[in-house]
Amino acid sequence: MGHRQAVRDVSFNSNGTAFLSASYDRYVKLWDTEIGKCTNQFNLKRVAYCVQFNPDEDKQHLFLVGCADKKILCYDTRSGEVVQQYDRHLGAVNAVAFVDNNRRFVSTSDDKSLRVWEWDIPVDFKYLADPSLHSMPAVSVSPNGKYLICQSLDNQLVVFNIFAGFKRMRKKIFRGHMVSGYACTVDMSPDMRYVISGDGDGYLCLWEWKTTRLLTKWKAHDGVCINCAWLPHETSKVITAGWDGNIRLWD
Repeated sequence: MGHRQAVRDVSFNSNGTAFLSASYDRYVKLWDTEIGKCTNQFNLKRVAYCVQFNPDEDKQHLFLVGCADKKILCYDTRSGEVVQQYDRHLGAVNAVAFVDNNRRFVSTSDDKSLRVWEWDIPVDFKYLADPSLHSMPAVSVSPNGKYLICQSLDNQLVVFNIFAGFKRMRKKIFRGHMVSGYACTVDMSPDMRYVISGDGDGYLCLWEWKTTRLLTKWKAHDGVCINCAWLPHETSKVITAGWDGNIRLWD
């Protein structure tokens, strides 16, 4: 049995044998990838905007959920219980991502801040917010773990240097797309030469990482192009998903 309402986010475990789905029906479900069967479900009693497995091999039973009620919850799939709660944001939590060899994770929120957390410590050790920051509904970590690329609702991608204390790289700004308030995802190519993002008009945009120059954009979907990702082993190919109901593979 699937979800009763739209699915907001999914996350695979490290070896791809299972994945989580978070839905507006207020459930997170755990699925067996091979057989397509739901093996467990978690009644959050709140809407989950993002979900993320802990990537560490010895923590595959733990996952984070960012919620509309401002909280980040850590669940244990074995017990089905919340084992940690991170409650510092002042708005809905939009995205979470693991950094620093999974010792920490970052979160973004409607409160227009970016917070950095030590794993299993419920107080953020770094809080980034200034008047120039907008809500950042989607984030992506570069393949080398050094950069955090954020989709900003003022129609640009902004970048933070993780290794330099999450300092914002003010000269590294990618423009030329229109997100129009949508949580369009962003991704970097495995060779770190290019950055892609969907946009609210259905375009997929491709930038050069080194120069931040917009190289090309093409109409990928009739509706919003909400998701995009590079194939990890075929670096010339990307996959997109749109609100027109289509998933497309591009070369």
